Amino acid sequence: MLFCILFLTSACGSTVSNNATAETAVATSSSEEKTETVKKTEPVKVVWWHSMSGGLGEAVDKLVADFNSSQENVQVEAVFQGTYDESLNKLKAAMDSDSSPALMQVYEIGSRFMIDTDAVTPVQTFIDQEKYDISSLEANILGYYTFDNQLYSMPFNTSNPILYYNKDAFKAAGLDPENPPKTYEELAVAAKALTSEGQTGASFAIYGWFIEQLLANQGVEFINNGNGRTTPATSSLLNSEASVATLTWWKQMLDDKSMMNLGRKTDDTKKAFAAGQIAMTLDSTASLRGIVSSADGKFEVGTGFLPKPEGSSDGGVVVGGASLWIMNNKSQEEQQGAWEFIKFLAEPATQAYWHVNTGYFPITQKAYDEQIVKDNLTAYPQFQTAIDQLHQTKLNLATQGAVMGVFPEARQLTETAIEEVLNDSKSPQEALDDAAKAISSKIEEYNLTVK
Repeated sequence: MLFCILFLTSACGSTVSNNATAETAVATSSSEEKTETVKKTEPVKVVWWHSMSGGLGEAVDKLVADFNSSQENVQVEAVFQGTYDESLNKLKAAMDSDSSPALMQVYEIGSRFMIDTDAVTPVQTFIDQEKYDISSLEANILGYYTFDNQLYSMPFNTSNPILYYNKDAFKAAGLDPENPPKTYEELAVAAKALTSEGQTGASFAIYGWFIEQLLANQGVEFINNGNGRTTPATSSLLNSEASVATLTWWKQMLDDKSMMNLGRKTDDTKKAFAAGQIAMTLDSTASLRGIVSSADGKFEVGTGFLPKPEGSSDGGVVVGGASLWIMNNKSQEEQQGAWEFIKFLAEPATQAYWHVNTGYFPITQKAYDEQIVKDNLTAYPQFQTAIDQLHQTKLNLATQGAVMGVFPEARQLTETAIEEVLNDSKSPQEALDDAAKAISSKIEEYNLTVK
C-alpha cells in the first residue's frame, strides 16, 4: 500500500513535472521560432552614398522613401557625401572598411577608376543571373557604362549638352528663331549678327566637358586605344587637328567680339543668358528647366543640337552625369538589396518622376509613355531637342566617351589650355600640345599603379 502510494505520488509528481517540461519546451520552441521569424523578416540595410544636393537631394529622398515603403525586405539609407570629387575621395578612404557603402553614385569620368579598384560587382552579374530585360533602356546611355561587353554600373542621372539661344534676340537680328545654327560656321555668323549694344552673340564656359563633347560630335576620340576602351589608354589625343580647329574657332569669335569670356563657371553664363547679356550658350540638358524659368517673362528660350564643323559626321554627344555601382566587399544580401533598389530606380514610373523633377534623361524609353512626362514635354517643348540629339547619336568609340583613371585631372588640364588660348598667352596648338603632354604623363603614372 505504501509502495502504491509512493508509486502514485511519484507517478503524479512525474506527470506534473513532465507536463511542465513539455510546456516549457513548447514555450521555448515557440520563442525560438518567433526569434527566428524576427530574424528572417529583418530587412537588409543598404547604405547608398550620393552627391545630389538641393532639389536633386529632395528628389533622391522621395525615391528612397517610396522604395522603402513599397516592400519590407530592403531598407535603403541615402547619405549625401558632398560633390562627386568629395564623395569619391571618401570612398577611397573607406574602401576596405565597414564604413564603406553598399551602393555608390560615381560621376561618369570616375568609371575607369571604379573598374580598376576591383571593388565592384558589375551589374551585368545580376542582369545575367535573373535574365533582367534591359531592352527598353537607352542604348546610347548604356554604351558609356559598358566595358568589355559588360554593363558595370547602372546609369542614374544622365545629361548631355545642347545649345540654348534667345529666340527674341534672333528675331531682332533678322535670324530665323526656329532654325538655330547647326555648324561652327553658322554659329560664328549668328554670333556676329546677334552682337549689338548691350548684347554679345555668345559665351561658353571654360569647361573641359564642352571640348570633349565637341570632339565626340565629330567622331573624334579624346585618348588613344579606342578612347581607352579597346585597351587602357596610354596617351592623350587632345592636340588633334580637330581640337586645334575647335579652339581656333572659339578664340576667333572672342577676337571678333561676338563671344564673351566669362570664365569657368556655367552659373555665370546662365546668369548672363537670363539677363539678356548673351544670346547663345552651351549648357547641360539637366539645366533646361532652370534656364527656361529664369527667362520667363523676358524672352523665349530655344534649344538646338550641339554644333559641329561643316561636313563632319559619324559623331554625337557623350552622356554625362553619374551611375550606380555595387560594392563587392558587402554581403551577398546587401548586394542583392542594392540591385533590387537599382531595379526600382529603373522602372518607367520612377524614371518619369526623376526626369520631371530634375531634368535628367529617363534611362528607359518606356518613361516617355508616362503621362507626367508627356505633360512635362508640353510645358517644356525645348527638351525634345535633347531627346532627339541623344537618339540621333551614332554609338561608336568616340560617342561612348573616353575612360581613364585620371579623367578629373585631364579635364582640369584641358580647361587650363582653353584659358591660356582665350587669354592670349598661348596659341591653340601650343596650349593643346602642352596639355596633351601633361595628360599623357598622368595616364602613364596612373597605369603604373594598376595591377
